[in-house]
Amino acid sequence: MSTIVLSAGGTGGHLFPAQALAAELASRGRKIVVMTDARGTAYQTQFPGAAIEIVPAATFADRSKLRLLAAPFEILAGIVVSLAKLARIKPRAVVGFGGYPSVPVILAAIIARLPTAILAPDAVLGRANRLVANSVKVIAGGLPLVRFPPKDMSKVVYTGNPLRPEVIVQAGAPYRAPSAGESINLLVFGGSQGARALSEIVPAAIALLPAELRNRLDIVQQCRPEDLESARAIYAQVGVKVDLAAFFNDIPARMVNAQLVIGRSGVGTVSELAAIGRPSILVPYPFATDDHQMANARVLADAGAAWLIPQRELTAEKLAALLTEILANPQELAKRARAALALGKPDAAQRLADLVDQISGGAS
Repeated sequence: MSTIVLSAGGTGGHLFPAQALAAELASRGRKIVVMTDARGTAYQTQFPGAAIEIVPAATFADRSKLRLLAAPFEILAGIVVSLAKLARIKPRAVVGFGGYPSVPVILAAIIARLPTAILAPDAVLGRANRLVANSVKVIAGGLPLVRFPPKDMSKVVYTGNPLRPEVIVQAGAPYRAPSAGESINLLVFGGSQGARALSEIVPAAIALLPAELRNRLDIVQQCRPEDLESARAIYAQVGVKVDLAAFFNDIPARMVNAQLVIGRSGVGTVSELAAIGRPSILVPYPFATDDHQMANARVLADAGAAWLIPQRELTAEKLAALLTEILANPQELAKRARAALALGKPDAAQRLADLVDQISGGAS
């Protein structure tokens, strides 16, 4: 049984794709070892059957000057420990999923001349991945890379981003544009905790819509907890049917039911919109690292799958005017739903596993 090492940072954006690949590779008979920082002691339930190996790691965010000075030495220690562990494990390939904890492991694998791959999920190559992109064997692209690409773009293979199982089962669900006089299902969410701009501006925009359009809306909106009551008051004042909550644990199912989505443009959101095939209005989070949400949103907008509004341009009046135009044109909604679906890769985990098999020489 061949062994594959996966290395990821400690956040969900790094861990979930690693989990999806681990499950796919395990189903193909591979042994999985996860190498990460001290947070990895809590990962066993997320990677059933995998071995967890801890290596020293450093990050350059939110640190004191003393810790910043120590960071290079922590990375060096991580490389030394990783080299020793890789020599013992003898993996057929090492795959990185971004985040600074992945850096020493990937650097050690490069030094050891092991086949290496990284997943670059966003349209902007992440800072940790930039440190190793020019030295790894292959880069699995989640979205087309438009900023900070590697020197050799021939090493980039667009596999798509591995998706949650609850998204995969909904992939390609039929889209039905609203007919004249029918209810219109609108889904609004801004990440797991909602977004203040959307919580404030969307209800105000809905209040400005013509009454005959506003009365057809059936809205599901995720708000920050502190914004729930103010949003509820606006919707109640104008008599709009709405389901408000601080968190929904079934966003993929609600996305299937939606005829239009308004949201941010994190890589999870845009990948799920594409896999399910839903038209959207995207408002990128303006403080995202390297403005990567703007780049992600442009991928969908340039493909004719979404409307893009920078947050600095988002006003209730502008959004109301756009909604009035969009919702009066069901053919355009259906066209953008098809364009979104054309970008989707619900089999991304299998594509990524195929790529790992390719660089590792398969199961032997």
